Amino acid sequence: MTTSQSSVGHHAPWNKGTLTGQKPPLKLSEIWAIRTRLQLTANTRDLAMFNLTIDSKLRACDLIRLRVQDVSVGSQVGMRATVMQQKTHRPVQFEITGRTRECLQTWIRARGLSCGDFLFPSRLRSSPHLSPDNMPGWSIAGCRRSASTPPLMERIQSGELRSL
Repeated sequence: MTTSQSSVGHHAPWNKGTLTGQKPPLKLSEIWAIRTRLQLTANTRDLAMFNLTIDSKLRACDLIRLRVQDVSVGSQVGMRATVMQQKTHRPVQFEITGRTRECLQTWIRARGLSCGDFLFPSRLRSSPHLSPDNMPGWSIAGCRRSASTPPLMERIQSGELRSL
């Protein structure tokens, strides 16, 4: 008796047709679409977070641990900030554009944050700041967020986006 392979039909891979690996960076039109929608919905926190993400290109874990004193000088948001990265333990300096300074200043005033407070505090009492899982899921047509993908942070960080 010879052993032969059974003639089971070839099945398609579970992830056929889906993009795998690093996603392409956001296009300028996508950035403006997200920014416009956040402005129209008057979502101050998400707009400040999105603009700061574009300016700084920080990892999500570094962005959510920012404190007001990291981006402000006295009562005003500074033009530059330096942050120690959690992963590499190296300082990263970035420029904060005028649009982002205005958004951050509005967010800080609206929330009543002081120098020692986290810039993006958690709404839960058990955590002092947002967690990467609770970050907003910005999406626009063509840039849908799947349940397993962190919100556009990877796409923003992967490209050579310049501050707008």
